[in-house]
Amino acid sequence: MTTPINVVVLGGGSWATAVASLAATNTPTTLWARDADVARDIDHNHRNTRFLEDRPLTENLRATDDLAAAVSDADVLVMGVPSQALREVAGLAAPHVRPWVPVLSLSKGIEVGTRLRPTQIIGSVLPGHPVGVLAGPNLAREILDGKAAASVVATPDTEVAKALQPLFSTPLFRVYRNADVVGSELGGALKNVIAIASGMADGLSVGDNTRAMVVTRGLAELTRLGVALGGDPLTFTGLTGLGDLLATCSSQLSRNRRVGEELGRGKTIEEILEGMNQVAEGVKSVRTVLELAAIHDVSMPIAEEVDAVVNEGRTARDAYRGLRAEVAQSERHEVA
Repeated sequence: MTTPINVVVLGGGSWATAVASLAATNTPTTLWARDADVARDIDHNHRNTRFLEDRPLTENLRATDDLAAAVSDADVLVMGVPSQALREVAGLAAPHVRPWVPVLSLSKGIEVGTRLRPTQIIGSVLPGHPVGVLAGPNLAREILDGKAAASVVATPDTEVAKALQPLFSTPLFRVYRNADVVGSELGGALKNVIAIASGMADGLSVGDNTRAMVVTRGLAELTRLGVALGGDPLTFTGLTGLGDLLATCSSQLSRNRRVGEELGRGKTIEEILEGMNQVAEGVKSVRTVLELAAIHDVSMPIAEEVDAVVNEGRTARDAYRGLRAEVAQSERHEVA
């Protein structure tokens, strides 16, 4: 008889909960939530009503607010906390993780100050563990509603990727693999910034043509930076690049698009964030993205306009006027 693989997911938000529910259909799975009420709701009621309303979760999914107890049993550890909290939570987990346990990141951001990707943070706090990322155009509520979706397990070790794929796969959730961790991870982080710009277009009612232009040129921006940082250009045409960008820029469920839409309607960033109960990663990441772009001499005019709105008080309308001032060059200008 094959020994069951224990999956432990750290994080009580919507995406971490959805991933834990997927894994629980295949293997024993425990979710850790910092908030005891969230953990109790999942464990007793098979719901995460705070973030996912009344959507049912896999009934054999267990949950706890005891980090040490959860992590000590992990054969696979999944980090599902926001990128700015990742270092703290990984540090708390480190004393309890057994050697060589694979660690997967769900985070889609870049750490402020260090400019590190989530897998780099994990690698520094949990050295000696195989590290990868699970990413793609994955909106938690749609997945729990039974709508088909796909994701990518990215890790340089093909054998590890093959072992992880079936843990999260279901008939309606297809999991591919990719050896390009850098590109797969950056696509998820950078698209959040473009999604804010796309949302501003919706809030300003500037039209579908304009929004399509912003999304397409946004893909060019994130590809330029992603390749400069070591990603494979082909990765940005796949699920973790174009796929994730399309979902995040167009869905009413996207937190980053919602931030942009409210900015387009004239709200301040402080007013918007006060009314949200989950993190919009693009708000924290945009300044750090531009720092990376400056270091690698990469042009990112859309990200610059988003940063000016989010961090410098510029209006969304003025940002779109700024984008109109860009001089058109070859469509492939600076695109790898």
